[in-house]
Amino acid sequence: MWKSIASNALSVFIVLLVGLGIAVGWGQSQYTSEGPLETATFFEVPRGASLRVVSQRLEATGAITSPMLFRIGAEYADTASDLKFGSYELPAGASMAEIMDILTAGGPSTFRYVVNYIIRNSGAETRFRERTPGTGEETILAAFAAGEDVPEAYSEAIAAEVPIVYRVSVAEGLSSWQIVEGLKNAEFLTGELIGVPAEGSLAPDTYEVARGTNRGEILQRMEAAQKSILAEAWAARDPEVPLETPEEALILASIVEKETGMPEERGQVASVFTNRLRQGMKLQTDPTVIYGITKGESNGLGRGLRRSELRTRTPYNTYVIPALPPTPIANPGRASIEAALNPDETPYIFFVADGTGGHAFAETIGEHNENVARWREIEAQRNESQ
Repeated sequence: MWKSIASNALSVFIVLLVGLGIAVGWGQSQYTSEGPLETATFFEVPRGASLRVVSQRLEATGAITSPMLFRIGAEYADTASDLKFGSYELPAGASMAEIMDILTAGGPSTFRYVVNYIIRNSGAETRFRERTPGTGEETILAAFAAGEDVPEAYSEAIAAEVPIVYRVSVAEGLSSWQIVEGLKNAEFLTGELIGVPAEGSLAPDTYEVARGTNRGEILQRMEAAQKSILAEAWAARDPEVPLETPEEALILASIVEKETGMPEERGQVASVFTNRLRQGMKLQTDPTVIYGITKGESNGLGRGLRRSELRTRTPYNTYVIPALPPTPIANPGRASIEAALNPDETPYIFFVADGTGGHAFAETIGEHNENVARWREIEAQRNESQ
């Protein structure tokens, strides 16, 4: 009798084991197989949200069919406690395992809505964009300059508290005053700014921030970035460049930045000024004279330089002083800093605009005078056509 009972119990146990094995296999298959999401979508993991809350939100989104199975799979994979706060893009057909990998990877958040605040020489502009999941394409929903009325699409999104990533983009070649004034007009930033950072000390770049970020914090990030860039470039400098200190490199880089907007010309422009410094020649560059007049506290003169201004002796008038000006005249980007410290090897000591947005370079004064004559012809033709 006992043998019969034991035999039956063993059979039941084996059946249960087989059933359990089948159930585990089915669960694993469901966890790793293609999910029900028909199109890519954005999904937010709220700060401090539990796995249960996230699984329920995923079901409501249509990304998974079973919150319980999602939680069991996460527990089995030992990732249940690794959820990272943020906004993520879930691809179409993503399995539960793939979704969990995305939500625990800890990479940069991918938001549906993006606000890019652009500070440039002409002023600041806010662009409110929407990303299309699965394609990366972006549509501008609203764009407005500082001081203009805020478009309804933007104000409604703010009122609805939809997840938005904010980015502050600072153009190369702006003065520190221009950057500070631009930050003051960003409605999503907080904190007052007192004073202006040293000229050249801010790294132009795009900085991702949160709504409510303190303006001073952004300036600190920009200063830290510029110090790092300058130190790296100084360590890798051409030992033959006639620059004694990193500060001198920053000064020359700011001049290069203001003299050309064409990336491919930076090395050549830097070579002209390097050659002039080696020969003890005056740099004779208009942007330094302009900075001596404005101190960077404007978006430019709005007119041409007068002859009297070119003759007046100031620390920044490089038509008079045979040296670098005492400070940078703008905030140069990495490429201009690297160009100043590793200029092209050329014989050029002159350059002038060529009418295409670039410059014509010359080794002799005769060649330069010919280039200047051509540029004046272009200017005259343009004036006649206006």
